[in-house]
Amino acid sequence: MKIGIVGLPNVGKSTLFNALTNSKIPAENFPFCTIDPNIGIVPVPDERLLKLKEMYSPEKFTPAVIEFLDIAGLVKGASKGEGLGNKFLSHIAQVDAILHVVRCFQNSDVTHVEGSTDPKRDIEIINLELIFSDLEKVEKRIEKVKKLLKADKSLSFEAEFLEKVKSFLEEGKCARNLEILEDEEKKILKDLDLLTNKPVIYAANVDEEAFKNNSNSDKYIKEVEKIAKDENSAVLPICIKFEEEISDLEEGERKDFLEDLNLKDFALNRLIKCCYSTLNLISFLTAGKKEVRAWTIKKGTKAPGAAGKIHSDFERGFIKADVISYDDLIKCGSMSSAKEKGLVRSEGKEYVMKDGDVVVFKFNV
Repeated sequence: MKIGIVGLPNVGKSTLFNALTNSKIPAENFPFCTIDPNIGIVPVPDERLLKLKEMYSPEKFTPAVIEFLDIAGLVKGASKGEGLGNKFLSHIAQVDAILHVVRCFQNSDVTHVEGSTDPKRDIEIINLELIFSDLEKVEKRIEKVKKLLKADKSLSFEAEFLEKVKSFLEEGKCARNLEILEDEEKKILKDLDLLTNKPVIYAANVDEEAFKNNSNSDKYIKEVEKIAKDENSAVLPICIKFEEEISDLEEGERKDFLEDLNLKDFALNRLIKCCYSTLNLISFLTAGKKEVRAWTIKKGTKAPGAAGKIHSDFERGFIKADVISYDDLIKCGSMSSAKEKGLVRSEGKEYVMKDGDVVVFKFNV
């Protein structure tokens, strides 16, 4: 899973990246401090995996991971090359979802490229640049389809749908808000791989005071929430300055810091849960003496497809899956005890995997 961190310059992207990945990249107070995307691999916190580690004492312990890309700040005209924009737009094309950092605080010491704090305007600037980039791609595809249409009339459906997408983008709307009615339309849109069709999580970056006093009541947060609601996106209120401070603390000090702020969890954990939900992902687990590991799959994946995440041979020669829920395994204390109680099920090719399934796949090739 790749998450691209985007936003205008100086909104807190690199500082958030530092807090999430505990790296020490530059986060200076001027635009384009980040040029090439910084990349950080972050293990997904999972208490279930830690419990299985205690149970099996495995030789190898492998959590699921998320890859974060800290992409340089976009500015007006990025789609036309302003601020090295074309290069940065290409970086966004690599990611599965966009974490859009929006400045929701006022601070005269931190330069704002537009001169003032205005979340709605800032979001529109980023979205418009992505829309302009998508429009260019759609227009090129329309030209190509029109030429092919002369010899292949079956492309008439695609040609008509592409015109619909073009008109939608020209209205300043993101492709992810397009109402898709037919599977064929979904396929065409997916193949286009438009930037504005990627899922978005808005990280509303507030100051310390707003965060302490419940940032959800802040007027800037409400602006971001309204935009997110209209496009069915997620919002994560966050004080990036606090998260930066937390990332430098020892484990015990972190817990005290969270209690002082009445927080249940770190931003990383909240963000990862949000990423999984936004991308419709779940985790299944494998456990044994050799390795305890978490595997990330799409919700709705059937057993053979999950097996294929481990190795293509597992999917190709799938026979069955021995499955137990994590909770049942922990209650029993061991797999052998769970089998004695009849809690380990043999599932076939049509079984739909559930979050927290502990699985042993049987296959033959």
